[in-house]
Amino acid sequence: MDTDERTASSPRPRNSAATKERLLTAATSEFAEFGLAGARIDRIAERAGANKRLLYVYFGDKDQLFEAALHRQIGKLAQETPLADGDLIAYAAARFDFMLAHPETARLAAWLRFERHGDSSQTEIDSYRAKVDAIATAQHEGRINDGISATDLFAMVLRLTESWLDVPPALAAATGTDPRAPHRLGEHRAALLEAVHRITAPRAGESGHATDA
Repeated sequence: MDTDERTASSPRPRNSAATKERLLTAATSEFAEFGLAGARIDRIAERAGANKRLLYVYFGDKDQLFEAALHRQIGKLAQETPLADGDLIAYAAARFDFMLAHPETARLAAWLRFERHGDSSQTEIDSYRAKVDAIATAQHEGRINDGISATDLFAMVLRLTESWLDVPPALAAATGTDPRAPHRLGEHRAALLEAVHRITAPRAGESGHATDA
């Protein structure tokens, strides 16, 4: 740890960007594990190897740090799971892979629903709105099923991408295999993409009227 990160009298550490990144990474892990109420500033600072004072300097308080950590995860998710052309099969594959690699994202979202009663950031709202608009455009162009509203179709695909990653323990046990075993994850990923293909494939000769933006 650099001396200027430890010294409370130093208002602007030279490596402030690196320190902020470490604090955000540590905060993401802490909030994912304990939620907003259970997270501790001391543990976050210790995880980051930074002076606790810097957390307040950069982020204000614990609530604002939670918002910053959530905002960063939403940004990563949006960047790695684009849906510009309404290709829901590619989107489902990318989202499944992302959520598998970043389980803290789902945990942060769960804590947000539990502790803040589903409060949503404008960034998240805008991201979802853009994706629903892309699906609606693809429906109007006849590239995907237009018999289900764009919003409903997107909501279904969202849940499908996390269905096995959030499977009830009893159902996982009923398979007789480790649900996180590579071969089982591969089997489910293939089943996921087949399911998305079936519900999004355009219906020949039909023009639906359920699309929305």
